[in-house]
Amino acid sequence: MVLKSSPPSNASPISDQGTCPLPRALPVVPAPEDGKGRIHHPLSIKAAANPSLSLHELLPLLIGLACAVWFDVPVVAQSPVPLIYDTDMGNDCDDVLALGMIHALQSRGECELLAVTITKDHPLAAPFTDAVNTFYGRGDIPIGVCRSGVTPEQGRFLGMAADREKYPHDLTSGDDAPAAVAVLRKTLAAAQDASVVIVQVGFSTNLADLLRSKADQHSQQDGVELVRQKVRLLSLMAGAFRQVPGKGGKLGDHREYNVVKDIPAARAIAAYWPTEMVWSGFEIGLALPYPHRSILHDFGYVPHHPLSEAYIMYMPPPHDRPTWDLTSVLYAVRPDHDYFAVSDLGHVSVADDGLTTFKENDQGKSRYLILRDQDKARITEALMLLSSQPPTVMP
Repeated sequence: MVLKSSPPSNASPISDQGTCPLPRALPVVPAPEDGKGRIHHPLSIKAAANPSLSLHELLPLLIGLACAVWFDVPVVAQSPVPLIYDTDMGNDCDDVLALGMIHALQSRGECELLAVTITKDHPLAAPFTDAVNTFYGRGDIPIGVCRSGVTPEQGRFLGMAADREKYPHDLTSGDDAPAAVAVLRKTLAAAQDASVVIVQVGFSTNLADLLRSKADQHSQQDGVELVRQKVRLLSLMAGAFRQVPGKGGKLGDHREYNVVKDIPAARAIAAYWPTEMVWSGFEIGLALPYPHRSILHDFGYVPHHPLSEAYIMYMPPPHDRPTWDLTSVLYAVRPDHDYFAVSDLGHVSVADDGLTTFKENDQGKSRYLILRDQDKARITEALMLLSSQPPTVMP
């Protein structure tokens, strides 16, 4: 059985024990409506505006108008999804591609990136993120950082941020960025109730800290209540819900990186997050490798593209990198496109060694993505098209 939504549920008390601080392109121009939620076909508008069209010019317009009348389907206008992106930027190149996807979806009017928070504790992670946002013309998006000591190494591509002539941006060091929890609380407090979608594709550190946070100048609510009031969905790339091939091709359990790097925080999110959660397990992105030919051929519209160059610096083609983080973004913004099936409701538990287990329960808050073989091609195409879409205003 496939469910599309989950009922609200109450949060459990949060312990203060543990090592983590919670037990630790182009713009889309809408066509005019007729007042009943139906879209006037643009061909009919063109014909009405230019009555001197010849028969040769008018015939295709009339055909288009007839099709529009025949398929007179009411259209429900949808607001952009308010989105927060929580990432361990710098540990893998899929974080970068996923951020590019978000900007493409915003250019299409499908989402609005409210803030980016980072769980990789390196001073260049935030400047690199700022450089990507600036490349897409959105250099003022707030960025928050953690100071957890988790993955403090620079990684393979964060050094790109040091070249501000090639990749312009304002933020020079994560030391100058605000704390992630402060950014999260300020952003959520200003949002409409039950509206925000959070995409977590790194460690659970920031969101666990958010749950533990107390009232401040941004909101009189504690973290759990603030999340319960403002967040609609947490779409997270974490865990594994199917056995995957190991060395020698033998299937076995997988202890997923994002969970293992901060197990106490992951356990806290699984147990105490008060709204709906949809998990994209390790097996999903693994089965959807990003075609390296796209990296080589689809980003050449500028001399230096931060997405393709980060991918190449991380692991050069002909490597096809799994699309783990991209799948969480795709579901977060387009849950009704039927790219994925989803499990029944249930609970996710995180063992002491980081192994995730799902147990069905109609009172649970969690579901996980299921990939169908027949959908792999169209999902991959969507990921390529969105990742490689040029900025609305070229840098």
